[in-house]
Amino acid sequence: MTSDKDEIEGNCNTRSRWAIWVACILLFAGCSTSRPLTGARPFNFQTDTFAYPNELVWEYHFDDAGRWVHQRRKPDPDYTHHCFVVARSARQFFENARFDPAQPHADEATYRRLIRSVISIDPRRDLDDSQKVVIPGYANLHEFSRGQERLLKEECGGAWHSYFQRGHWRMVFPFSRTNQEHSAELLISDLKQNRPPIVHIVRFPQLTINHALLLFDVKETDKEIVFSAYDPNRPESPKALTFDRSRRTFFFSGNDYFPGGRVDVYEVYRSLVK
Repeated sequence: MTSDKDEIEGNCNTRSRWAIWVACILLFAGCSTSRPLTGARPFNFQTDTFAYPNELVWEYHFDDAGRWVHQRRKPDPDYTHHCFVVARSARQFFENARFDPAQPHADEATYRRLIRSVISIDPRRDLDDSQKVVIPGYANLHEFSRGQERLLKEECGGAWHSYFQRGHWRMVFPFSRTNQEHSAELLISDLKQNRPPIVHIVRFPQLTINHALLLFDVKETDKEIVFSAYDPNRPESPKALTFDRSRRTFFFSGNDYFPGGRVDVYEVYRSLVK
């Protein structure tokens, strides 16, 4: 979206505003349809996430004058701008793969084929248990991604999948408070059905954040709704995305790539019938 000098990432900012508008024009058709089903189990943060992070190109911090500044990370990381890829792939494995540690480990060609099978399934649909792709030799995705990190990084999709995710058209339009309240309600509904939603959090046209999170749990009070999130950038622990009921606004806490504050939120990879 911006030049290297000015780029600010939530991880996966596109490198020019032109790319956003191309995505808007070419990919305007946001969602496909699929059957609304209730998942068999809730998403487990410890087992259903990847063991490796989406890495950041930049290091961020507040300078002595209180300005949020950045500098290029050294040495250059080798797996960057994949936040949408990681979040999407985690849900695809959660919904459409079954791990069987009782089976022996397979060879590289077999695992590559199985990963491609899972990733080829539309993230807006899921398979019956009898149709799920069986991954032998591992108990869960977290374990699988420790053992087969290179293959998963190679096969789950390139950075361009993050740049040109077809729901990106939505970010250029205003987000009303009514819209954000409705979004919070839909996210709660998804989670009650064991459907972990993937959300795009933005501050467009500001470029302070442009990022994907996978939500897997929610807690409600009279004042706020706190969503637990799997953050591809920081997979070591859950992160909080909070909806303030009175302000009808989402907030994302500060971390080492975002100074914290208000964000606009919308769900991606969502079926129209859900």
